[in-house]
Amino acid sequence: MSRRYHMQWLALLDPEKAGDKARPPLEQARQKLGFVPNMYRAMANGPALLNTYLHGYQQFREHGSLNPVEQEVVLLVISRENGCDYCLAAHSTLADTASGVPEAVTNAIRARQPVPDARLAALAAFTEVMFSSRGNPTPDQARAFLDAGFDEAAMLDVILALAVKTLSNYCNHLFDTPVDDAFAGRKV
Repeated sequence: MSRRYHMQWLALLDPEKAGDKARPPLEQARQKLGFVPNMYRAMANGPALLNTYLHGYQQFREHGSLNPVEQEVVLLVISRENGCDYCLAAHSTLADTASGVPEAVTNAIRARQPVPDARLAALAAFTEVMFSSRGNPTPDQARAFLDAGFDEAAMLDVILALAVKTLSNYCNHLFDTPVDDAFAGRKV
């Protein structure tokens, strides 16, 4: 018997069966990505969840102070810490194909090994601290992050990423969301 609860009555929704509030973002994903990720199909059962996630994710990606490599480091660390195999596979794939993260960095984060780049190591460490301390870093932990060349605005970006990834990671836990074929090469 599983040690975690998994959805019993809700299933991954196809865009055609999703309600009026969830159908448009699912169709947009299909147009943009060429497929509808299983995670979105799970979230479509709660259109407010799906739309909140998509809005927050877009804000993090487009309006924060972190560059794409740094964003992916943050998302990978949070997904790893939350134990979300789906998001770990998806963000590892994005790191490899879209964000320009060196594979050695992605692999180190996935394996809980030292990150072979001092600045990215500081970002990964601060993200882990924010996760484990529930947003209460010590002055020394904050100083280490700032000394690595980040500013306080980047701390806020980490908070936004924590919120967004918590939405997706927890939903994936409840649905035991199957990893899409597009991300299968980086499945945990």
